[in-house]
Amino acid sequence: MSVQAARLFLCRRLDSQNNFEKKVNSMLLKNIPALIEKTFPMPARFRSSLPSQIAELSRLLTGARGERALSYLNRPNYLSAYLRYFLPWNLHRLCLILPSLNIPLNSGSVIIDLGSGPLTFVCALWLSKPHLRRLPLEFVCVDRSSAALEAGKKLFTAVSGGGCNETCQWKINLVREDIDTRQMKIPPKTKNVIAEKKAALVCAINLFNEIYENLPHHNTEALRRTAENTASFMNELACADGCILTVEPGIPQAGKFISFLRSAFLELDRPPAAPCTHTAACPLSGREKRWCHFAFETDQSGVPNELLRLSAAAGLPKERLVLSFLLAAGAEANGKKAADKIQARVISDAFPLPNNCFGRYCCSERGLVLLTGEKALIEKINSFSIVEPVFAADKRDAKSGALIVSLPKADPSKAESQSNKHTFKRKQHG
Repeated sequence: MSVQAARLFLCRRLDSQNNFEKKVNSMLLKNIPALIEKTFPMPARFRSSLPSQIAELSRLLTGARGERALSYLNRPNYLSAYLRYFLPWNLHRLCLILPSLNIPLNSGSVIIDLGSGPLTFVCALWLSKPHLRRLPLEFVCVDRSSAALEAGKKLFTAVSGGGCNETCQWKINLVREDIDTRQMKIPPKTKNVIAEKKAALVCAINLFNEIYENLPHHNTEALRRTAENTASFMNELACADGCILTVEPGIPQAGKFISFLRSAFLELDRPPAAPCTHTAACPLSGREKRWCHFAFETDQSGVPNELLRLSAAAGLPKERLVLSFLLAAGAEANGKKAADKIQARVISDAFPLPNNCFGRYCCSERGLVLLTGEKALIEKINSFSIVEPVFAADKRDAKSGALIVSLPKADPSKAESQSNKHTFKRKQHG
């Protein structure tokens, strides 16, 4: 066999292996509801009340926060509802973005998961990044609910097929500790952890919405200060070249918070790694009814039918999942050479324009841009992709004020898709 033939054979084998791993991961994610039922069996007499428990917990987590006890996940009925409804949906959301994120972790890296709950992020990382499974990693999972942490460790053992065996060298440390998200002070046990070694990754999933949602939505100065305090707090936990991941619900106030958080991290020499392609001013800061968030249709994402049925029974049917997120890189990323051409992140669906053209909105260092072209070419590009648009003239869209750009003439359908076969859809406002 020639060297060229051997290389081709190896590439095909690697492609086949990657496709096989993606199929396996998709199957694992689809089987999560069944795995939860097997791991946490529910007596038949309680099953009929599960939808109402989910609906009540949803009410307490959204419009009636003041009625909810801080230790609500210590209550068996609420923990059961969370495990069967909220956890699977959050897993699906995280598994949409994690495969495309560049999170440099090495042997012995420490990951601090703030507000870990039932280890949703740990399970999502296992499902979405198979190459990390044999890497010795140390997780510090911090939450006020010991019941949620213990349930999460039990679930991770089931998800990973036996936990820390020969194929899983992840060390899971459960830290039962309250995180004061108002004062933004590092709690004592977590401080002891970083005294030995700071984290290569600090993550907070759906942790800060309780703060900014309680602020008057017109008080942008209070929101900015909250974001600055949050960035400083998380920065203290991370090593200089570590990453910081924040994921929040894709609501307007969350988008504004993420935009302020981005600015605060830039002040701390932590540039955005995703979803931003630049370090210029954010064109989606929440003004003019636009905020940075992504969404995907549930009927196109492989969501298991039993989860859809349970959601409908609870009166909480989901047609799409939305999220806002920010991955801040380490200080060393500031020294990296910028791309030769301006890159833009596709942030909307394709929509019709005059003169038989179609368009998609994109975010770039020159602000919001409107990518235009023939329908077939524009529809070939998935949302969440990165493109290199051509800035032919300083023309702007009358409705949005966005610069009008086009695709390069050479290889116009080429775009760096980071959607991991999921098509993101972003609702435009304004």
